[in-house]
Amino acid sequence: MSTPVTETSANAPDFCQGIQHYGEHWPDYERHAARPVIGEGERAIAAADASEAVYQTMLGADALRYLTLQMCGAKASGHPGGYASSADAHAALMMLGHTNVVTEVGHHAPGFYSSMFLDTSLEEMGIKTVQDLRTRFRERHGLLGHLSGAIPGILSPAGPLGQGQHFAMAGALLHPGTLFPFTVGDGGMGEPYVLSAMMHFNTAFPQVTNFLPTLIWNGYSQEHHAMVSTMSDEEMIRYWQGHGFKEVVLVNAKDYDDSGQQGPYVDSTRFSFAQRLAFTQAVLQGVDRAAKSALGGTLTCFVVKQLKGAGVHTVGSKSHNLYPADTLDKAHIIEGLQRRALPPQAWQLVRDNFRRAGGGPAVKTSVTEHVLEMAPLGKLPLVEHAQGEKVVPSTIMGTLVAEVGKRDPRYLVTNADGNEASGMKNINEALKIRHPTSDELYHQTPQGRVYEPLNEDACAGMAAALSLFGSRALWLSYESFAINGWPIVQTVTQAMAELRRKTPSVVCMFTAGALEQGRNGWTHQRPEIENYFAAMMRNGNVYPLFPCDANAIQVAFEWGTNSYNKGVVIIGSKTPLPVYTTLQQATEAVERGAVTLYESSGGTRGTVVLAATGDMVFLPVFAAKDELEQAGYRVRIVAVVNPRRLYRPTDVAWDTVSEPDNQFMDDDHFNTLFDADVLLAISGGPSAALEPVLLRTRAPRRDVLCWKRGETTASPAEIMAFNGLTPEAIVERAAALSGK
Repeated sequence: MSTPVTETSANAPDFCQGIQHYGEHWPDYERHAARPVIGEGERAIAAADASEAVYQTMLGADALRYLTLQMCGAKASGHPGGYASSADAHAALMMLGHTNVVTEVGHHAPGFYSSMFLDTSLEEMGIKTVQDLRTRFRERHGLLGHLSGAIPGILSPAGPLGQGQHFAMAGALLHPGTLFPFTVGDGGMGEPYVLSAMMHFNTAFPQVTNFLPTLIWNGYSQEHHAMVSTMSDEEMIRYWQGHGFKEVVLVNAKDYDDSGQQGPYVDSTRFSFAQRLAFTQAVLQGVDRAAKSALGGTLTCFVVKQLKGAGVHTVGSKSHNLYPADTLDKAHIIEGLQRRALPPQAWQLVRDNFRRAGGGPAVKTSVTEHVLEMAPLGKLPLVEHAQGEKVVPSTIMGTLVAEVGKRDPRYLVTNADGNEASGMKNINEALKIRHPTSDELYHQTPQGRVYEPLNEDACAGMAAALSLFGSRALWLSYESFAINGWPIVQTVTQAMAELRRKTPSVVCMFTAGALEQGRNGWTHQRPEIENYFAAMMRNGNVYPLFPCDANAIQVAFEWGTNSYNKGVVIIGSKTPLPVYTTLQQATEAVERGAVTLYESSGGTRGTVVLAATGDMVFLPVFAAKDELEQAGYRVRIVAVVNPRRLYRPTDVAWDTVSEPDNQFMDDDHFNTLFDADVLLAISGGPSAALEPVLLRTRAPRRDVLCWKRGETTASPAEIMAFNGLTPEAIVERAAALSGK
């Protein structure tokens, strides 16, 4: 059915330059494809059972498969197989006008790029022809191997599995009446929390059903059979029903097979033409039914069961990705392309349909292509606590969180049932926990804005997704457990670094630091995640903040909440601690990176600088100061609050990100803070956050005292002693370094 060519056919549209194979007209082409079924000015097909709509949906699916395979083949790299089995469902969504499509499968990227090419969105980045598509696939400043929201028309990133549902649910929450389908693969179902996260969301927001998980059930994962491949159709339906889904629409390609394929998973592109159309009609009508159900208030999913690799160069896990030998001149790639090749006129028809679907190209119509209007916050009511007063930092920050919630009705706080344990009960009192059971004792109401799924992935995912989609949110967690949710924050902050629009920063606050959790033992003493944050500072838009007291934590929260396209992590204690700064000093520390908390007026044995990150850790630091002064040293205590600002500009990729921030402390101010005969960098957590201080200091003798590991202890003092963070240890090390 196809004729290989090396040049664009004379009657082919200009955008087809680079297509290597064209095919003959399909049967009944003139009757069913004389004109685009989505007319100019229309948003979708008129009816899912119309023969022209079914026919042109199948054309769209094959166009997506062709581009996906040729794009990957051009680089002998990338992942065509998984997307190939989803092409029918994706084409159906497009033709029905549901174009705000999310995926949790990063390996489906070439298919999504093909869709954005066909609807002209990629012209925004200069990709106008198939040759451009081939050239810029998996290249810098082009189409990266896994999805990014930086690509025109793409709503959200997709890399690590198990994240797509968060973006779809956030979109549904922010945009009632708009459907947010997301594709999930067999492998993604095996990730923790995917279905349970949706079940919890539905319990908390039962009226928000306008998201549509679309399972691409193709029997295989990346390198082997999928773990759900042995389920029957009935078992799969019950599996979803067991997680709260009232409507499960399943279309199994096997039911339409007239080609004699063996096994429960089959390739629909091997059917007779009539049965291909029958299968496509079932998919189109099934997606239409599922979409209407989801938009109508019923928790719904759509399942398409079709062999992985359907319609490309091979099937099963062997179709998952291409290797260096899988080039466009190899017989198996050529044969796969020729089977999917379309005539030139069909390419224009598919493009017209996709360009009109949903009201226009995704780059113009997707909800994430526009800045979402937000409620103005104004100046937050910061309270200046007197120096020396003992105040709980987390509780003081909670007061501001509650105020933001009052001023922004969309504001959502996520937490895994631990606000009260973190000294932030005031947030629950003000904003209420969202729960179907009203209970004044526990501050629960069905309309609450504290979202509490009992896993950090779902907490982090919802907060990060809301921020990426343009709304303010806050993730609160124990420092110990935050690692379970951090990967999606990493994904989203990287996406924010690339976005072409402003969006509120991802703001997190982690309490219950290691030093506070003695009696719980090492399970609650896991501050090593701070090294993760510290490593990300060099990305250019990640800011771990270590406010030293209750005044500083207020400034840190206000700064993060009013920032854009950043990842902001605030580390604070839930224990009453002394106030060291004024609000002015705290502002200086957050804006410039660090501030002097104390400096001796005399001393004859040299200057010792104690530079610390944290809040509770200043207890032994100030105690050590007294002993050092008595021994004749001049002591300066410096709070390192925003270490990202203490790097040198060349250390950080600040100029590569959206909303670039090139504020770094200059050498004169840095040296004023950190010049000394001896510098001790001290942390109640790990040492990486202090790297910029150690890189730049001119102190001839320096060392680090920091967290080593956890143990069960009766008090913070004992766990600090176990880790060598006592006044005596500080004094001993400073004296040894000074040599005096």
